Amino acid sequence: MPKTRIYASALREFLSGQASAGLLLIGAALLALVLANGPFGRAYSETLSSYLGPLSLLHWINDGLMAVFFLLVGLEIKREFLDGQLSNPRRRILPGLAAAGGMAAPAIIYLLLNTGERGAPHGWAVPTATDIAFALGVLALLGPRVPVSLRIFLTALAIIDDLGAVVIIALFYSGELALGWVAAALAVVAMIYALNWLGVTRLAPYLLLGVPLWAFTLLSGIHATIAGVLLALLIPLRTSKGTPDDPNSPLHRLEHRLQFWVAYLIVPTFGLANAGVSLAGVGWSELSAPVALGTAAGLFFGKQLGVFTATWLAIRFRLADVPEDATMVQVYGVALLCGIGFTMSLFIGLLAFDNPLDHASVKLGVLTGSLVSAVCGVAVLLWAHRRV
Repeated sequence: MPKTRIYASALREFLSGQASAGLLLIGAALLALVLANGPFGRAYSETLSSYLGPLSLLHWINDGLMAVFFLLVGLEIKREFLDGQLSNPRRRILPGLAAAGGMAAPAIIYLLLNTGERGAPHGWAVPTATDIAFALGVLALLGPRVPVSLRIFLTALAIIDDLGAVVIIALFYSGELALGWVAAALAVVAMIYALNWLGVTRLAPYLLLGVPLWAFTLLSGIHATIAGVLLALLIPLRTSKGTPDDPNSPLHRLEHRLQFWVAYLIVPTFGLANAGVSLAGVGWSELSAPVALGTAAGLFFGKQLGVFTATWLAIRFRLADVPEDATMVQVYGVALLCGIGFTMSLFIGLLAFDNPLDHASVKLGVLTGSLVSAVCGVAVLLWAHRRV
């Protein structure tokens, strides 16, 4: 077989693998750290702060590209609740309780470590989110050592977790509202709803209206990424024939088209733009600063405590069953992986703080907490597999 075919085949295999998106995100984060701490550090910073029209490059990434990311998140949430793993109320109990525990415990730990004069309690939501691409990528690297049921559990948990993050961003991290632009955004929402009600299944009209929806949302003071979620919730899941879970329905078509670009372009670009933090002179004093310590401890200790305790209680009181073919030790390993909060935690951190020093503390805490959670989660799952 010619080498070109071998390389093409290897590339297709890599891009179709569940772990590849996670690996690419890890690579983007490492590259950001190298750029921020090497001879190109100044150029890296100046490039991100340079303006392209009304917004800086960093804002275009965080407010523009991430709106597409949230569009995909919204599509996945809608599909899972209407036709997927979460369509059955019984199936929602275990991941729902686990997600709730996994959001509450990190927030509490963060607040406990940010009560003093130097504390920043308004960053309480930073360690509450799980990075679904990163966590599933790490889990996929373990292959058959982890039961399929645990991957489904982690996926459902992370989707509910993302829904919680969207609500938090909308309620707590939007700016002062400009009511005129809010009204304009709502008018566009009404037009998109009318398309849905009329049974329009072509994607183009929805996406064209999504552009002014994003612009009006940005100007309204509500974070622009919420426009992506609103648009997703109004994309029809069923065709005009009313067939559920039809692969040709607008939602499925758009979801499939977006998955590649979000996984292999948008999320890595976000990681590259936001994970760069200078490690020069970083020591215990920087790691023990309230924001960094609260974020890292919330992700590592809070996530595993909240997810595993809620899961154990649900099983103990027979509200749900242990995931099929899984042990509680393996469930604990997955709870540890939930402490990987990379993309969503960084994103919320950027919304919660205006001070660049706080941004650096958030990045340091997110990177530390996510890395320790990933290493410990993999170690526990490997150990549990040997015991099975």
